Amino acid sequence: QVQLVESGGGLVQPGGSLRLSCAASGSFRSIVSMGWYRQAPGKQRELVATIISGGTTNYADSMKGRFAISRDNAKNMVTLQMNSLKPDDTAVYYCNANVRTYLGGPIFNYWGQGTQVTVSS
Repeated sequence: QVQLVESGGGLVQPGGSLRLSCAASGSFRSIVSMGWYRQAPGKQRELVATIISGGTTNYADSMKGRFAISRDNAKNMVTLQMNSLKPDDTAVYYCNANVRTYLGGPIFNYWGQGTQVTVSS
């Protein structure tokens, strides 16, 4: 079992910044990828950004240039730096991880419980 614990959400004014962090713990052999998704009220969950173990990143178009995802493989952590935040960025942000429990084994997907980000004046 893998646990993902998010931190860093909160209330911020438009144009401000927030930094989200997610730490993975539990029993696993390796983390294939980690990422962030978000879900606003009344909307479907959507991709924010992902990063694989080698460092390659992928961003949703609306986040490019404003958000930056990074990963600390030694600490099994992923961080999302969010700048120039807009009210439309208000959502619950979820950490996601794809892990293997043994070398060459199947990949399992896990979600964190989410952290609220509210952008409002």
